Amino acid sequence: MTSQPSLYIPHGGGPCFFMPDPAGTWTRMEAYLAGLAASLPEPPKAILIVSGHWEEQGFAFTGADHPELLFDYYGFPPHTYELAWPAPGAPWLAERGVELLRAAGLPVAGIHPTRGYDHGVFVPMKVAFPDAAIPTLQMSLCAGLDPALHVAAGRALAPLREEGVLVLGSGMSFHNLRAYGDPRVEGPSLEFDAWLGQAAGAEADARAALLERWDTAPYARFCHPREEHLIPLMVAAGASDEAGVRDYGEVVLKGAVSAFRFG
Repeated sequence: MTSQPSLYIPHGGGPCFFMPDPAGTWTRMEAYLAGLAASLPEPPKAILIVSGHWEEQGFAFTGADHPELLFDYYGFPPHTYELAWPAPGAPWLAERGVELLRAAGLPVAGIHPTRGYDHGVFVPMKVAFPDAAIPTLQMSLCAGLDPALHVAAGRALAPLREEGVLVLGSGMSFHNLRAYGDPRVEGPSLEFDAWLGQAAGAEADARAALLERWDTAPYARFCHPREEHLIPLMVAAGASDEAGVRDYGEVVLKGAVSAFRFG
């Protein structure tokens, strides 16, 4: 089976791709996500996705055969709470993920039999894989958001790529909700984005060392007052020994946003 890449993708703001967008704020990001399937070497056997919207005391996995959607955004039009993305779950992959993480000595919180897909999963996946046919598994972040731990989790899960599983980190490479739209944001966010691109493009050991110290990068804490939307990058980067490339990049609401591909 052909090896799949690991990717760090942006998931936008709430249900942004499913609302009117007269200014075209989300047009390029939506187009990037819509092109993901065609960019893969072959259709994946399954998708393992880590979202910035689920944290547990240890790594946890969804275990339902048909996970529901968690509409964990607020104040949007009524129709955005009626979206559907009925992808099948992947309980077999959850068991494999637990096995790999435990073998690496990493903390595992178990398999949640009723947990659904949050919007960090179903919003970008509804754009990227609208037919919802590929079995999909969500993995949580580990509370504390230790970047080295998440790089290690990606490394432990790397064998899944050789088994036809697409590994995705879903977040936003700029995520300061109070700063979006402020013209003063663009310069600092571009500096952080440039650093992030250099770090992602380094060889595996150097990349891991840089990402583990991400908060020393220029304007790091300005771009991520809390890092839950950046940490999925660590999993995606850890899942590959190959240098990362910027798959997509633009300035959205004055903040620089990028996606990265590994392998």
